[in-house]
Amino acid sequence: MLLLTLLLCGAHLAQDVAAGTQGVGESASSCPDIGSLQRELRALMERQTSVEASLTDAQSQIAELNSKAKSTVVFSATTDEIGAFGPFNTHTNILYKKAITNVGGAYNPSTGIFTAPVSGIYYFSFFSHSGGNRFVYLQLMKNEEFIVGIYDHQTSHDGADNGANAAFVQLRQGDQVSVRLTANTQVWGEGSLTTFSGFLLSQE
Repeated sequence: MLLLTLLLCGAHLAQDVAAGTQGVGESASSCPDIGSLQRELRALMERQTSVEASLTDAQSQIAELNSKAKSTVVFSATTDEIGAFGPFNTHTNILYKKAITNVGGAYNPSTGIFTAPVSGIYYFSFFSHSGGNRFVYLQLMKNEEFIVGIYDHQTSHDGADNGANAAFVQLRQGDQVSVRLTANTQVWGEGSLTTFSGFLLSQE
């Protein structure tokens, strides 16, 4: 509106000048003070700059809040094997091939590895069933760090063993968690007896 007023006043003044001096003072007096209009225009431009800065800041805050929005991460998987898993000559990740629940898609049934999608506190549990005539040693691993394990001695008179363990683990985004079967030990993968589960408890 200010720009339009300036243009109209300028047009009137130009017409009066082109027609001679008669009426120039009248046209000038009918238009607002040019300096005042320029000051108002500068004030409007400053307010526009301020509004744009506020909008940019608001967008940044919204993006930050979205990034911190609580994620739902829950999984539970079973070996879904028939028979023994192991023994192997080297440490081997147990492949929990059947994902019963995998909300968030952080668990990979092809590798047996859970990858943290966000930083936070996670809870993991794992259960095992095995024959009593072999050693059992499972390790919950955070990257290459041992957290907790399940261990059972080899016996000649114990037909079967069951074991379980759990832990709260603090993870950074991208950290990996798996259950490792140590060398020369085994578990029984019948149906859903040997399982691995976890969920995000608190996001950072």
